[in-house]
Parts: sequence; C-alpha cells; structure tokens
Amino acid sequence: MSTDFQQARESLGARLRELRTEAGLTGRELAALCGWPPSKVSKLETGRQTATAEDLGTWAEQTGQPDAAAELRGRLRGLESRYRSWRRQLAGGHRAVQELNAAQEREAEHVRLFEPGIVPGVFQTADYARSILTDVSDRLGVTRDIEDGVRARMKRQEALYEPGHLFRAVVWEAALHTLRCSPDAMVAQLDRLSGLIGLDTVRLGIIPFGVRMKVSPKHGFWIMDDGLVIADTWNAELWLDAPDDVAHYVRTWELLEETAVYGPAAHRLILRARSTFNRP
Repeated sequence: MSTDFQQARESLGARLRELRTEAGLTGRELAALCGWPPSKVSKLETGRQTATAEDLGTWAEQTGQPDAAAELRGRLRGLESRYRSWRRQLAGGHRAVQELNAAQEREAEHVRLFEPGIVPGVFQTADYARSILTDVSDRLGVTRDIEDGVRARMKRQEALYEPGHLFRAVVWEAALHTLRCSPDAMVAQLDRLSGLIGLDTVRLGIIPFGVRMKVSPKHGFWIMDDGLVIADTWNAELWLDAPDDVAHYVRTWELLEETAVYGPAAHRLILRARSTFNRP
C-alpha cells in the first residue's frame, strides 16, 4: 500500500502534468526550458522523484503560471489528499473513469455515500446516465465516448447483486426533483430507485425537505471501507485517506443519515417526486 508521502508525491506530479498540459508543452520542451534532462520531468510527474521548492518555482514560471508556485510548495509540505481534475480524468474518455469506479466498488465491502442533487451513479438508469455524461462532455469539452461510458456505468451495478457488499446511500430529496434528463427518463429513474428499496445489499435513505439538518448538503462524497473518501467538486475529485479526514467524513455522513427516512417513508418521497414529472 502506498504511504501518505508517496500518495502526496503522486498527487503533486499529477498537478505538475496538468500545468504542463495546459501550457501546451511536451515533457521534452519543458525540460529544455528548465535546463533539465527530459527524464526529470517524467520522474516528477509520475511521483518517482521528489521535487524541490526551487524545482516547483521553475516549473510554475516556465508553464506560464508563476502564481501556482505557492500552491505547489504547499503540496510539497505534505498534502495528504489527491486532487484529480475531471478534465484530466476524462481526457481518456468516460469508459475509463467508470471502469475505475467499478473496480473500487467491487473491492469495497462497505460503501457509504451521500448525494445532494443527483441520483448516485451506481443506481442510475441508462437514459439518466446518458444525459449526465453528455452534459459533462459538453461542459468540459472532453471526449464524447458517451455510449461506452453508459455501458461501463451500467456494468458497475453488478456489485449491487453480489454477496459481501453493502451500499448505504443517503440522498437529499432535491436529487429526486433535479431534472437532469427528459421527464419520461426521470420517471423511469425514480421507479428504479423505488425498486432498490429492500434489496439486501442496499440501504437507501432520503433526507426530506424541511427537516432540521446539522450539516449543510454541500457536496457528494463516497466512503470506501472507512479507508478512503472520494469527494466531488465542480472541477475535480478529492481522494482523502488521512485518518482524520476519513473520520471527519464518517461523522458528517452519520449526521446526515440521522435525518434520513427509509422504507415506506422513502418510497412515499420518491412517489411524490414522480408525480411532478408524470402529469398529463
């Protein structure tokens, strides 16, 4: 297993690669600008060599982003999170991202997740997923392998039917009303959610509108076996595995879960949302 230090170094390398790519430079071109052998750029980007503060200042300067030097040096001082921009992840297409998610979910025995405004990917129908992936491609201007991504996302759902897995999902009611696809597709998606209630491997809770909440539903996150948190932001995923970070998110999830309803009460909330999309 990678150490926190190695993970931080790899995270820093990914960020360096991002800066170089945004500058339109090849590794060889950047090395020439910095006066380094080409192998040094490769080693820094892959986390096989630790950068110095001077290296980071040079990198920021030569990629045309000198203001990034302070951020890079902060990462060097021991950043324990891994930052994965959506644009960088999706450079290889949606399928690769979905297959990585599937591998994580297959390996995890206990997944806790929270989503404030979207149906969790592992519960999505093909039509709902297709709309989501299309929106992401349009917003970020990335590869449009939509159908490959949809198929890979559907394959993720195999874990829901395999013994030894437990998905404990808490979803804010807003996710049931946020229209990210056609109304007909949304009705089918809500029917799919209803069908998951009572499944042995799924415990689906919904936080109703109007309840007193102890934390704000700021962003979605997944907790994998209490060892890794994957938190979504607009432009990136944050991978957090420091014990203090994981414990903080576990506690946050528990506070959100306290306000959720389950079983028939959750089913009623789904039906209420469904009725808004199923009017004549």
